[in-house]
Parts: sequence; C-alpha cells; structure tokens
Amino acid sequence: MGLFDALNISASGMTAHRLWMDVIASNIANSETTRTPEGGPYRRKEVIFSALQEAGDGTGRRAGRGVEVMGVVEDQSPSRLVYEPEHPDAREDGYVEMPNVNPVTEMVDLVVASRAYEANATALEAAKSMFTRALDILR
Repeated sequence: MGLFDALNISASGMTAHRLWMDVIASNIANSETTRTPEGGPYRRKEVIFSALQEAGDGTGRRAGRGVEVMGVVEDQSPSRLVYEPEHPDAREDGYVEMPNVNPVTEMVDLVVASRAYEANATALEAAKSMFTRALDILR
C-alpha cells in the first residue's frame, strides 16, 4: 500500500456515504408523493455499494481499496395503502397508494450513513496527521 492509499480509501468512503445521505434525504422528502412522472407513488431508492479491491497476491488474499457506489435502485416492496377518500389520487374504493418509504427506517439509515461518513473523516484526519508528523521528523 502506498502513501496516499489511506487517504484514497477514506475519501471513497466519504463520497459513497455522502451519496447515501443524499438518497435518504430524497426518500424522506418524497415520503408523501403519490404522483410521479412515471405514474403511481414515489418508490424508495436504495444505494448499492461494492468494495474496491486490488488483484490478489496469489494466496487468495485481496487488499481493500475503498468503496464505490454500483448504483441507485428502486426498492420493489409494495406501496402502502391508506384510506383517504377525499385525496385527489384516491382510487374508487377510497384508498390511496402511498410511497413505500418508512420514515423510521430512513432515519436509522441516515444515522448509520452519517456515522460512517464521520468515521471516514476521522480516519482521513488521522492519516493526514501521521503524514505531517513523519514530514516533521524528516526536517
């Protein structure tokens, strides 16, 4: 591992977790959206992560190189049905299809993403501090 690998690994984690927090914010903001351009209620989005790894050393071991976002996909769980006959998007039976967003789940995910971002920021700062001390020793 090179000198800047620790910085790159932490930076990739910060980038991925920042995107995850943005997707969570979008889910929360659209938790009551019953009509989208595609038709139907908003569908919760999920972020798919993948570990970045370097080629193995012949022993089957591979070093981690960070994380990347493979994509953002729609959660395929069913929409919630809420009885609101006066709602403009109510069906004939009075039920409205609401987004499949659970605010509690989103808040838990937001805490996890935020803590992961903070952990990567702390690791980045620690690596930076070590590099600075090593340079001070060399002076």
